[in-house]
Amino acid sequence: QLQASGGGLVQAGGSLRLSCIASGSTSSINLMGWYRRAPGKQRELVAHITYGSNRYYADSVKGRFAISRDNTGNTMYLQMNSLKPDDTAVYYCNTVTIYSQVYWGQGTQVTVSS
Repeated sequence: QLQASGGGLVQAGGSLRLSCIASGSTSSINLMGWYRRAPGKQRELVAHITYGSNRYYADSVKGRFAISRDNTGNTMYLQMNSLKPDDTAVYYCNTVTIYSQVYWGQGTQVTVSS
């Protein structure tokens, strides 16, 4: 089970930090990631972090967003800086286990005003 939080309304140039807490069978998590879906657009991968802490970022967020996990590996964060109106979307966290099972959180709304 995944619980995402931290969304909100912020002005352009501002910052937000999203959190995603995983519960249940967390020992099999291989990868954790953040996706987003903007109005009228398809869901897109924003960033992910592997069990070995390798990170991937979409080009649109490189240099502005940072993904991390706590020491337990059960909580993931997305630090979002220099936010733009184009970052407005519902953000979803997900995990992929070593058995290729995929789980999704409920989504948290991020709105960036110009």
